[in-house]
Amino acid sequence: MTKKILVLPGDGIGPEIVAEAMKVLNLFADEGSLPMEAEYAHIGGAGYDAEGKPYPETTQRLAKAADAILLGAVGGPKYDTLDRPLRPERGLLAIRADLGLYANLRPAILYEELASASSLKPELVANLDIMIVRELTGDIYFGQPRGIETLPNGERRGFNTMVYTESEIERIGRTAFDTAMKRGKKLCSVDKANVLEATELWREVMIRIGKDYPEVELSHMYVDNAAMQLVRAPKQFDVMVTGNIFGDILSDAAAMLTGSIGMLPSASLNKAGVGMYEPIHGSAPDIAGKGIANPLATILSVAMLLRYSLNQPDLAARVEAAVKQVLAQGFRTGDIYTEGCEKVGTAAMGDAVISALRS
Repeated sequence: MTKKILVLPGDGIGPEIVAEAMKVLNLFADEGSLPMEAEYAHIGGAGYDAEGKPYPETTQRLAKAADAILLGAVGGPKYDTLDRPLRPERGLLAIRADLGLYANLRPAILYEELASASSLKPELVANLDIMIVRELTGDIYFGQPRGIETLPNGERRGFNTMVYTESEIERIGRTAFDTAMKRGKKLCSVDKANVLEATELWREVMIRIGKDYPEVELSHMYVDNAAMQLVRAPKQFDVMVTGNIFGDILSDAAAMLTGSIGMLPSASLNKAGVGMYEPIHGSAPDIAGKGIANPLATILSVAMLLRYSLNQPDLAARVEAAVKQVLAQGFRTGDIYTEGCEKVGTAAMGDAVISALRS
């Protein structure tokens, strides 16, 4: 059956890195191993430029019909003066909510070839392999009420609401426990239950559903300690599960353990297994159009797309092996370059991955 893939290049370096990732999918299509049909649409600033909205109706329609979505990045300073509902990031939040993409999987894997690029000592990060499971459609990013108001004394006040229901916590918890069962059977739930009632409930629910997974070793950690432990002894973690805002922060911290945020993919899944796949870095408008962005996180996002939404684990493994081969051959974009390697641009790195896939 032909799979429908919606491609959302987005803003900044998005079109450049997505073009390299699409080389991989097109290779598989050409060789007959992946019957697919790719359609392109706008999101973020590109959506606003084209149709006046960060999540246009055309994109909504195509997204709901897709088997998987490949996203580049959204945002840029040229949109900072827009009214808040029209800003690019609102398009990203909207598509997550529209498709029910509640489970964000963010691996933090340190490739042996990049050990020297990490800011930590090699012995602390060698063979690092963490999976952070982040709840994506609740918490303070979506809670109501929210806004900016003027108080009677004329002072302005901004406010947001952190809120979680039991069912929201349970579904992300079960995703995390299921993930842990496929890995090292260790799960650390991160909260701030000593201060925040929303995360006090989070901990209670995690303990309750943990009884259904007796093989998984469940631990709990306050978010401030978790941030410290990621830097002090990251290999103590296997799978981490946490809410939206804590996961946003911790996953970026974990990314830097691996040497570059430009190396890490992510998957955002709904209950039907439809997912949106994107690199965790931003749109990097300062280097957009220069052909120097690292496309490997986007290419590795394709591997996750193949594994989680299209049920093609063999193709996913081929992509991951090709990336590892390219790194072993010494190819590096500027963000991961070290002396003695060969510095290449965006397109050359993508071509190197294609050559590895064909070899």
